[in-house]
Amino acid sequence: MALAVMLLNGTSFHGGCCRHKVLLSSLGPLLSNSKLYSSYRRPGAEPEKKLSWQNADFSFKKSIDHLKTQLSLLKKETQDYLKGPGGNPLSRHLMEQTRVLWQFRSQEDLNKWVISSDVEIGGKSKVYIKLGRNNQAALLYGTLNTEVPRDGETKYSGYCSMRSRPEVGSFNRKKYYDWSNFNSLYLRVRGDGRPWMVNIYTDPYFSHQKDDLYSYFMFTRGGPYWEEIMIPFSKFFLSSRGRVQDNQHPVWLDKTLGFTIGDKVDGPFQLEIDFIGLVNDRAHKEKFAYEAYDKNTPV
Repeated sequence: MALAVMLLNGTSFHGGCCRHKVLLSSLGPLLSNSKLYSSYRRPGAEPEKKLSWQNADFSFKKSIDHLKTQLSLLKKETQDYLKGPGGNPLSRHLMEQTRVLWQFRSQEDLNKWVISSDVEIGGKSKVYIKLGRNNQAALLYGTLNTEVPRDGETKYSGYCSMRSRPEVGSFNRKKYYDWSNFNSLYLRVRGDGRPWMVNIYTDPYFSHQKDDLYSYFMFTRGGPYWEEIMIPFSKFFLSSRGRVQDNQHPVWLDKTLGFTIGDKVDGPFQLEIDFIGLVNDRAHKEKFAYEAYDKNTPV
């Protein structure tokens, strides 16, 4: 199903042929009942005028070209897999102590991230991202506004976030990070003194896990100087919809990363990020910082 939809979405028919209309009418009920379409609409969001499958165009030639591109990507992924983890020899993978994940030096680097704010739920916060001075960092800035939208449903507002786009392999397959050799996140940032949350997002296998994420605090000191922050992965705690969960367990190091500001203080903010990397800190021996216990202790 995913491959069929991917090929259909990337193509278009030309000329007076009407076969695509027949195909659309036959595939419409199937696609509308699948996971590609949801009738749920968040408060403040405008209703969709068309279903997702109604925007699909068809072209046999473009489908073949798209298929060739995906097969070439699959070939490269197979070659990298045979070389070793991440396309590197196994010896290099085992001895790796540091790794730079994201470095912001061009617009292409910024395109690997997506920004969002409470505008999605009817809020008034604003967030932007651009390259910093001399194209040496990412500058995340905007204005926080905690005014709650008057929709009768939303109770809290006032947040802005920046989140990495998940990596996608051939045929739109999800690709996961391999951070198993490292135990700490390493960042070089320059903020304005406001606190941030560093988030590691989960990949939900079940619908009730879609709001789960692992978080830890990042306090910026403000001023003209850069600061280097190292956060052990053992410090990240599990929360869901803003509530810390009783059942805590270590984070799986294969997910996307993000930053969120929501300190309930109206006004401008800014955060410069030079790079984001990983470190294997041999001095850090802690496996997990929080108590893990059995909620159903046998009597």
